[in-house]
Amino acid sequence: MKCDIRKFFASIDHGILMDILRRHIKDSSTISLSQEIIGSFSSGKPCVGLPLGNLTSQLLVNIYLNEFDQFMKHKLRAKHYIRYTDDFVILSEDRRWLETLIPPLKDFLENRLRLTLHPDKVLLKTLASGVDFLGWVNFADHRVLRTATKRRMMRQIEEEPTPAIINSYIGLLKHGNTSGLREKIIGTTMDLE
Repeated sequence: MKCDIRKFFASIDHGILMDILRRHIKDSSTISLSQEIIGSFSSGKPCVGLPLGNLTSQLLVNIYLNEFDQFMKHKLRAKHYIRYTDDFVILSEDRRWLETLIPPLKDFLENRLRLTLHPDKVLLKTLASGVDFLGWVNFADHRVLRTATKRRMMRQIEEEPTPAIINSYIGLLKHGNTSGLREKIIGTTMDLE
């Protein structure tokens, strides 16, 4: 399950985020600085949104979504729940139980955090078909790069074959079953020299 990352960062409610921070931070100077940082950006709607790519935004989003993490673990008792920024996966052998989770988690996101799930990205799949998460399709014994990720990577390497970009992608590819793809990239970059 996931939402659109740009819309996600643009949907963070400043008031809710500040309430969360105030519950955990008692120092008034830190709260004041946080308010200034959070208030320095707007998505076009007043008091909503954080800048995509800003380091403080990444930290603040994790603080914001910790509320959701706690809800998933303690209220819904999801034992196999994984989240990275706006992507999350819940694993279970019980399909019916997974189906019963969807209404309360949507309700929590909408009413407590003012976030919505992407309607096309709530999927119930078997492990045999692979778990699409963070650019990879993960199987029980291996992982492969998502086709869209592979296309984007090859396009960027062709358009801008800098050592930093190439090394970054080769480093990424070490985390999956990609030896053929790594050889293709190395071959492509040698052809460019």
